[in-house]
Amino acid sequence: METAQPVTAAGAVEGPATSRAEAPREALPGLLLPALSLAKRELVRFLRQRHRVIGALATPIVFWLLVGGGMGRSFQATGLPDGENYLLYFFPGTILMILLFTAIFSTISIIEDRREGFLQSVLVAPVPPAAIVLGKVLGGSVLAFGQALLFLLLGPVVGVRPSPAGFLLLLGLMALLAFALTALGFCIAWRMSSMQGFHAVINLFLMPMWFLSGALFPVQNASAPLRALMYLNPLTYGLTGLREALYLGHDAGRSAGGAIALAYAASAAFAAILMVLASVLARGRVAADLQ
Repeated sequence: METAQPVTAAGAVEGPATSRAEAPREALPGLLLPALSLAKRELVRFLRQRHRVIGALATPIVFWLLVGGGMGRSFQATGLPDGENYLLYFFPGTILMILLFTAIFSTISIIEDRREGFLQSVLVAPVPPAAIVLGKVLGGSVLAFGQALLFLLLGPVVGVRPSPAGFLLLLGLMALLAFALTALGFCIAWRMSSMQGFHAVINLFLMPMWFLSGALFPVQNASAPLRALMYLNPLTYGLTGLREALYLGHDAGRSAGGAIALAYAASAAFAAILMVLASVLARGRVAADLQ
């Protein structure tokens, strides 16, 4: 007499090789695979839009040349290894600008995905909210880091040649800042339902963050109220670390270890806080998700 084989909900017979302990594992996908899938989707979408590829790199270069060339004669920058050159002073600020704007604007895809219905389908899938956050943040971080790296590789053309140790420190800090800024963009874009509102927040909130990071003028040259705001700005420490790592080893009497360590610590704390906040926000729903 044959024993009846258990039948699954889909109508398939569960054979002896199938373990019931594996069923919950198959029903609930892990964190990494969905996150990597969403990150890959962000990269493919970016590469298919050629105007974004060109504009993402050309805009910072033009901005760096125009602002650096216009202010170079009226600005006295100190502490540079190659003399008082505003283009060299502004170079790390341009890297930060690329990281900031690429990371933030990559999260516009959240609003687009919600409008097209893709985000709703992801939300009802058996995927933890943390996977959605991690996938979006990883995708935007890779885009921001890659574009900043391309601009950094153009440095030798204008006389910016970091040492090997400084280059490695730069890469690590750029990756950390890209991750933190993309998480910040996620927190802003998740509650937004329109592009207009997203751009309004960027103009009101993110542009002052970049201006008050020391990208255009040193902290010590600012007035007392502005100096206090700059010290409260986490991007100030990140930019200081970028600048110190970029010129590490060019000045034998200059010790940059403390500034770089502080930049790493502040950026890591900034990224951790924003990731926790993004994960909390992703558990909630906005009105557009329920339509």
